[in-house]
Amino acid sequence: MATTEPGTEATSEAPAREKPARRPALSPSRAADFKQCPLLYRFRAVDRLPETPTKAQLRGTLVHSVLEKLFTLPQADRLPERAKDLLGPAWTELAEDRPEWTELFPEGDGKAEQVSAWLESAAELVDTYFGLEDPRTLAPEACELHVETELGSGVLLRGYIDRLDVAPTGEIRVVDYKTGTAPREIGEAKAMFQMKFYAVVLWRLRGTVPRQLKLMYLTDGQSLAYTPDEPELRRFERTLEAIWQAILKAGRTGDFRPNPSKLCGWCDHKARCPSFGGTPPEYPGWPEPDAGEESPLDRAD
Repeated sequence: MATTEPGTEATSEAPAREKPARRPALSPSRAADFKQCPLLYRFRAVDRLPETPTKAQLRGTLVHSVLEKLFTLPQADRLPERAKDLLGPAWTELAEDRPEWTELFPEGDGKAEQVSAWLESAAELVDTYFGLEDPRTLAPEACELHVETELGSGVLLRGYIDRLDVAPTGEIRVVDYKTGTAPREIGEAKAMFQMKFYAVVLWRLRGTVPRQLKLMYLTDGQSLAYTPDEPELRRFERTLEAIWQAILKAGRTGDFRPNPSKLCGWCDHKARCPSFGGTPPEYPGWPEPDAGEESPLDRAD
């Protein structure tokens, strides 16, 4: 017979189960943050300081949501007008989930016009997408696919893939939508870093090296495609392991150093950065359970 400890009362309801803690992991966005600036990584992954999104970032999130929903429609219905009809409802859904995002459109007589113009700019990106491929001819295995794997070294990799296409022959294509313009050499290398990250995860999960990594840029209608091979992914895997070891070393000591660059002009945390006379908040210690989660804004760049 069950007994009750002194000072407690028995109840008929079982205690709610706590959600299991997720181990700290490496995502493509957080890995890129650490490579760019260890202090930026700390602000985002350890301190988890809030950042104010731009309208362009929100538009990217919205377009990603619409393209995900587009592939839930019957193939014959995947037309430009149907996709653009999804924009309004998708924005309503996003705004209900993240009401703070609506603050980018100040209250007032012109708010409706601002939102309308912003939605129209998103519609232009959707039109550009249809100029790059015909979704009626595609049957993706998955959209917004969460992937996670642990490397032999113990590094946990985690991320979201915009779209995964698998041919009847088993060949894999990883597709990522970018709502900006096709980058120059440095930006292209950063974008391919993300794609190689996904390639490593899929290779370890499925035992198959993806046949193609494809980036689709929806502002200027350009595509970049790349075919990795196994030796390259082995080398990239070692790069990820080295990044994670460097993160863990910084995590133990709290020594996340700033790395000033031209990108500092777009950083939300400049006022806290020692390189610009600021002072970071007191180091809270290495985060548990998770330092690798990506936000919808990360996935919509």
